[in-house]
Amino acid sequence: MRRFPSRLWLLCALYFVQGLPFGFQVTALPVYLRTRGVSLAALGFAGALSLPWMLKALWAPLVDRYGSERVGRRRSWILPMQAGLAVACACAALASDRDSLPLLLGLIFVMNLFAATQDIAVDGFAVDLLRPEELGLGNTAQVVGYKLGMLTGGGLLVWASSRIGWSGLFWVMSALCLAVFTVVLFVREPPHHAEQGPPAPKLDWAGLFSRIKGVLTVPGTGWLLLFIGTYKLGETMSDVLYKPFLVDAGYTPAQIGLWVGTWGTAASLLGSTCGGLLAARLPLLRAVALTGTLRLIPLAGRWVLTQVGVNDAGVLGVTLTEEFFGGALTTVMFAFMMSRTDRRIGATHFTLLASMEVAGKAPAGPLAGVLADPKFGNWGYANVFLLGVALSAAFLGLLVPLRRRAPEPTPQSVA
Repeated sequence: MRRFPSRLWLLCALYFVQGLPFGFQVTALPVYLRTRGVSLAALGFAGALSLPWMLKALWAPLVDRYGSERVGRRRSWILPMQAGLAVACACAALASDRDSLPLLLGLIFVMNLFAATQDIAVDGFAVDLLRPEELGLGNTAQVVGYKLGMLTGGGLLVWASSRIGWSGLFWVMSALCLAVFTVVLFVREPPHHAEQGPPAPKLDWAGLFSRIKGVLTVPGTGWLLLFIGTYKLGETMSDVLYKPFLVDAGYTPAQIGLWVGTWGTAASLLGSTCGGLLAARLPLLRAVALTGTLRLIPLAGRWVLTQVGVNDAGVLGVTLTEEFFGGALTTVMFAFMMSRTDRRIGATHFTLLASMEVAGKAPAGPLAGVLADPKFGNWGYANVFLLGVALSAAFLGLLVPLRRRAPEPTPQSVA
């Protein structure tokens, strides 16, 4: 069995740190704000704190354009972003002790800014670092690391906050950031590999934007962007309504939290790992086709639950299977995206593709809610679940034009 290279452990650690603040925001922050008496209406605006993740493509060219050759092209961004993230977490610990809510929310925004900017540099680092045969395992390290960070920041530390307090939660986050910062401080960016082609010289602004224009005008780019932007659309529409469906079916928040939040996350992590192994052994589009097809089974299972009624075994089986295949597809898709990235502008190009993935699924939640709401679309859970299956199946049809446009690398072809 091939040894898991140390550079992949490094990627896992870097993505773990990036997942900490986002996991806290999406899972723990609503709990924290509610315990401080914040209204439900105001809670709805907390999502604006994640704007840096949505807008990071705007400053991604800066990360490609500037960087110290002595420190390392990517490390010269990663190190200050990690240090800033650690300091912001420490300041948040002090703010939570003083019950300074506006300051705390501002610091969470700053955390997301540092983490999102680091994500640009780490994505570029991964593009520079990974050999073609390592894309599957490399993206496994990234996806699993990020999910573990979210689980820690939004789950484990929240559970521990009953003993260590909210300030203790932020101090632990700061310590974890500093630990990874220390590791990166003593790691050199690896030398360029011959398999990656000739080393890419640093581009000036004209060359950088010319390169960006070039990758966006390659024949077939429209199909590629549509492919990336729609692969999670149907799944996300179904996901948004699945928890409310379980609530209306009589399941308690504790049961949903255990099955979906805990066991589901474990299944997703296992699926991400299996997806990476699959991507290392199959041509990437074939791996996408396989995992995308298998994903249809649990998505259809949600619709079946609306027809035959719910039971514990059925809900648990559908939940774990969907999380497993969804996690596998995510890893395979990100490996495919990385295989189509221009290494000379790796940070910018991959960030643009990742932003398309986020933008593509963004309308899914509001659309699903409007369609299912009795006062608007009145489709109900069943019809929206069925639409999610149909959209996920239609996405597979985009494999045809993609296969016609360009040959894809086979992981086994590179020794």
